[in-house]
Amino acid sequence: MTEDPWREKLTAEEYRVLRQAGTEAPFTGEYTDTETPGTYRCRACGAALFSSTTKFHSGCGWPSFADADSAAVKLIEDRSLGMVRTEVRCANCDSHLGHLFKGEGLAPNDLPDQRYCINSVSLSLDDEQRA
Repeated sequence: MTEDPWREKLTAEEYRVLRQAGTEAPFTGEYTDTETPGTYRCRACGAALFSSTTKFHSGCGWPSFADADSAAVKLIEDRSLGMVRTEVRCANCDSHLGHLFKGEGLAPNDLPDQRYCINSVSLSLDDEQRA
């Protein structure tokens, strides 16, 4: 898909984050503190990305997940902002989701020691309670 259909489908903020690799302000996102069981999907294409069973409160200001469906996300080295990070993108539509950080010790002990730091605006939640 070219960028024009994305501009029509997404809000200006969704487009800025998902298609231009932007970042929403910390502690402002819809899913930062959500504890609702369900599946988090790419807001652009609807692909399943994260389970609420791996979501945790990291205190970073964005939704944090200790694991992802490895087939649903792709990881890319990001050298922007004068540092080396791992960008997380949707494997289906190539939309920017956030970044992956490893070895911080923030995840609960029963989950991998990594944090998928994801913009709320990049996600939609399939709420298991509605099913």
